[in-house]
Amino acid sequence: MKSAISSSSNTSRNTFAKWVSIGLICASSLGLAAAQKGPLTIGSKIDTEGALLCQMTKLLLEGNFFTIKDRCSTGTTPIVRKALLEGEIDLYPEYTGNVVYFFPEAKVSVEIAKNPAKIYATAKSLDTKNKIVWLKPAPANNTWAIAIPIKLSQSENLKSFTDLGKYLKAGKVFKLAASQEFADRDDALKGFEKAYGFTLTPEQLLILPGGNTTQTETAAAQGTSGVNAAMAYGTDGTISALGLVVLNDPKGGVAVYQPAMTVRQAVNSKYPELAKLINPVFATLTKEVLSELNGKIAIGGENASKVAGDYLRVKGFLK
Repeated sequence: MKSAISSSSNTSRNTFAKWVSIGLICASSLGLAAAQKGPLTIGSKIDTEGALLCQMTKLLLEGNFFTIKDRCSTGTTPIVRKALLEGEIDLYPEYTGNVVYFFPEAKVSVEIAKNPAKIYATAKSLDTKNKIVWLKPAPANNTWAIAIPIKLSQSENLKSFTDLGKYLKAGKVFKLAASQEFADRDDALKGFEKAYGFTLTPEQLLILPGGNTTQTETAAAQGTSGVNAAMAYGTDGTISALGLVVLNDPKGGVAVYQPAMTVRQAVNSKYPELAKLINPVFATLTKEVLSELNGKIAIGGENASKVAGDYLRVKGFLK
């Protein structure tokens, strides 16, 4: 009797162990499948905010079982945009106002360019032919800007581009540190020049490689090579820290630039959860938030990945 009971008990234990083993294998397989989403290649522009948004999205997706290839800081706008269109990268953070630059043939009106909702809708619509999807933009407006030292602003009463136009016509000293892209684009420096009736000469420009506004703003703050003005972005964290102030743009010389993730349509269709993951994060990125986070990188010297990860955890997007 004891032998029969023992045999029955052993059989039960063996059966139980078998099912546990099968369960563990299934769970392991499910976990492996979840971890194998992708791989997706993410890129960005080479400025501070580009690196921040790229790392933020990378960490968010990795925390949700995506395998991500990091190509953050891919290059300037033309380079990273081309990489997306040609499938070298799958997604990157872009700005709604760049629709004016990307589609000159569309002749986007000033009314649309200055309206956040309209410029976003226009970007979404025009990029369908390129099979590019625009996710929802952040509320921050990281538009092109020019910053000058507070001392210069106060001594010359330079508060706006209208004031700058008068200042330049009077023949006073002005030298702008900027990227080649800012100088060349119709919706950047040329947009300001057209709206306010001035034209900078080559001697009034110091062209710095890339598009990192920390460099241009530092040059203006330190007076490098006679520079007293800098290409800037609306959400830069270095402006006030370096003793600079942004000139107001009352005529709307340039468009609204809200950051939004752009994704190849094929990738977005395959992973519809991308919008559900990314949109809530971008919805929290106000001008004040981005300025603070950018400042931690540009002024505080923190790593973009660390700043991004800390923010996601504090907001509850990552554990």
